[in-house]
Amino acid sequence: MSTAARPVRRREPAWTRYDDESLLDLRFCDLRLSLSRSRLEASVRRLYAELEHKGIRFRPHFWLAEEWFSPDGIPGIAIPFYLAHPRLMRLERSRMHEVEGGNDKWLMRILRHETGHAIDTAFGLRRRKAWRETFGKASSRYPTRYSPRPGSRHFVLHLGHWYAQSHPTEDFAETFAVWLPPRSRWRSQYAGWPAFSKLEFVDVTLRALEGQRPRNLDRSVVEPLARNTRTLREHYRRKQARYEVDTRRTYDRPLRQVFATAEERPRGVAASRFLREMRPQLRRLLVRRARMHPYLVNHVMRTATQQARRLDLRVRGSSRRSKRDVVVLHERIMLDVLLRDRENFAL
Repeated sequence: MSTAARPVRRREPAWTRYDDESLLDLRFCDLRLSLSRSRLEASVRRLYAELEHKGIRFRPHFWLAEEWFSPDGIPGIAIPFYLAHPRLMRLERSRMHEVEGGNDKWLMRILRHETGHAIDTAFGLRRRKAWRETFGKASSRYPTRYSPRPGSRHFVLHLGHWYAQSHPTEDFAETFAVWLPPRSRWRSQYAGWPAFSKLEFVDVTLRALEGQRPRNLDRSVVEPLARNTRTLREHYRRKQARYEVDTRRTYDRPLRQVFATAEERPRGVAASRFLREMRPQLRRLLVRRARMHPYLVNHVMRTATQQARRLDLRVRGSSRRSKRDVVVLHERIMLDVLLRDRENFAL
């Protein structure tokens, strides 16, 4: 009989069996979450490998908090709590209709972006004259809202909502995130764009830092989960209020014209499901026929699906007619986005 020790199976916390309402009453500190032995460990190791591949000696430290952020003055990164356990990811989806960083590709995109902030802090890059000439003043007021220019080629396209356009520090972080992957094709993808000069700046600056020790080695953590006594219910109440946006004119009204309500068609196919299934065909039509940028197309498709789910809309008529109406719907929404920002449109 073999005496080899069997691997010890990690015991799941009791709260993993709670329903949503019971789980929402827990405090963050009661969750006793850890980055170790979670899905996040492999992604952090992959990020470290990418930094090593580029010859960057710096390694940001990570901790769990309520949201994604990299604090001013501290070259580290807070990761949202829900990514540490599948049960919390399900809760996040039920409350917010999506899980930011919920798949490996999305998670790595955000990690690279936040690492851009951390590297900026670690080496004091924003204090350099060349950085300011390339991206602008980091001291510029950080806007609560901004009007993106969907057609602008002065900024890279990485995270959603044209995030690079929101602030010079975000512009740098997004540019760094595009540059970092070992197989990044930024030279060909951004050839001829004004944003290409920003990528070249990052390439030259980061290669010059190869093997150098960072100036700032502060390993402090800010707002760690273990000391957070707020309940998950309080967190989601605040988060939903903060992320509430005026989508009625842009999305809700056009969606209601195409789809029926649950009361009108109680057994109808969910509009959100219909939109998800149409995505490959819809993307091809809008990119090739309407000549819309894929980034804009993906943004509008994703938001329309989220709003259709929130409104609990259903397919009204035949599949063929609904598909035709959906194409027109998306073209109208994208045109509205572009026209609203015509004054800020710049190539």
